[in-house]
This record gives sequence, C-alpha cells and structure tokens, in this order.
Amino acid sequence: MTASTILLEVKNLHGVSTRLDSLADQYPVVTEGLLAISASVRNNATLLEVLVATKMSSGSGLD
Repeated sequence: MTASTILLEVKNLHGVSTRLDSLADQYPVVTEGLLAISASVRNNATLLEVLVATKMSSGSGLD
C-alpha cells in the first residue's frame, strides 16, 4: 500500500467527519453523539496522516 493511497483514505475520513457534523446540525436528538463520533473520526484521520508523514520522513517509507 502506498502513502498516497493511505492519504486518500485520510481525505475520505475527513469527508465522513464533515458529513457527520452536518447531520448533527439537522438532527438535534442525536447531535451530541454524532459530534462525538465526528471528532473521533477526524482525530483518527489526523493521527493516520501524522503516521504517514513520520514514516515517509524517516526514510523507512510505506511502499
């Protein structure tokens, strides 16, 4: 799996987080839960992005 493939998934995860935020605005009954899940997805996407950057900068690569 290449770094660019993983970064594409990171982008997809950020999109999921954004859509969950939007849903939270539309459905007040579940707003709190959706926002918590959205934050978790966003945080995991960011961690994955940092992992890719760290591995690539260390020279070990992901390819």
